[in-house]
Amino acid sequence: MAHLAHRIAALTVDLTPGQTALKLLPAGSFRARDGRPTECPYWEMDAALAAALVMAAAQRQTRFVIDYEHQTLYSQANGQPAPAAGWFGSLEWREDGLYATYVEWTARAAAMIAALEYRYLSPVFAYDKDGRVIALLHVALTNNPALDELPELQLAALSRLAGTLSPTPALETPMDITELLAQLRWLLSLPAEADQAAAQTALSALIGQLSDGKGMAAASVDLRQLLASQQTQLAALTANQADPARFVPIDTMRALQQQVASLSAQLQSGTQEQLISVALADGRLLPAQEAWARELAGSNLAALTSYLATAPRIAALSGTQTQGQPPAGMTPTTPDADTLAICQQFGLDPAALKD
Repeated sequence: MAHLAHRIAALTVDLTPGQTALKLLPAGSFRARDGRPTECPYWEMDAALAAALVMAAAQRQTRFVIDYEHQTLYSQANGQPAPAAGWFGSLEWREDGLYATYVEWTARAAAMIAALEYRYLSPVFAYDKDGRVIALLHVALTNNPALDELPELQLAALSRLAGTLSPTPALETPMDITELLAQLRWLLSLPAEADQAAAQTALSALIGQLSDGKGMAAASVDLRQLLASQQTQLAALTANQADPARFVPIDTMRALQQQVASLSAQLQSGTQEQLISVALADGRLLPAQEAWARELAGSNLAALTSYLATAPRIAALSGTQTQGQPPAGMTPTTPDADTLAICQQFGLDPAALKD
């Protein structure tokens, strides 16, 4: 039992009427008013240590009780009841220390605190050989701020109480701080040389981010569920992301479309010109039909091509056997007015006609 006495201490802190969040342990290194601890330089509480206490509190099946003068530890021996002065359900780490949150006082306790009949709050905690706080065991209203040592009877009761809060090995073999610090470095992406203060700062920033600045306890955030949700959203965004290799800029696409349209127009114009020129030369088109043929080619080149495919070639329109000269032994004659009119209408050479 003497070994356990060196690992459990009671600290007394001031109590303010009307509080619903109670500061139980200060941040950093601290000592009691009476000079404790004696077996180590000081007690220590930081964000990393608080995280384990917050998690343990969240796993409790019942709320923490605040009694009067630690009567919970004496009731089995003196047979007296241990009425509750108040209750709280969770712990929360803040920049200045560890807090009990959502505290509900009984009407009697609230009246006594308001009347200044009780002025102090006394949390009892366990700590390791280096003074690091590893468990919160008990909380009481008290007016004795100089509780130096806990009698054997109280230590026995605290041992039983500690067994209900967490497994007994946790008090004797807490996680090595070096291992915990290494895990925090990995979790918070800190460099290998980051010390405990750097880890505490980074962890406090993460807690503030998770609580969204509303002071919400970190235990109320399911980190695994949050990470799974974010991974699902990231996978969905990745799946829907366009592949740059399969797409081109809009300006480039428009420029290509314009080039294709221009080349198509040039090709069609050349095809039209060649088709009409050949048809005029071989007599499938009369000169008077040229304007009509060009208009049709511009609107429906296929229709003009189909027409020319079946149009007869007129040899007399493509040339003369005498190269425009009258046959030998014949005297050129002057066509009459009607013949000239017909030739003019159809674009014929009057000299190529025979009588």
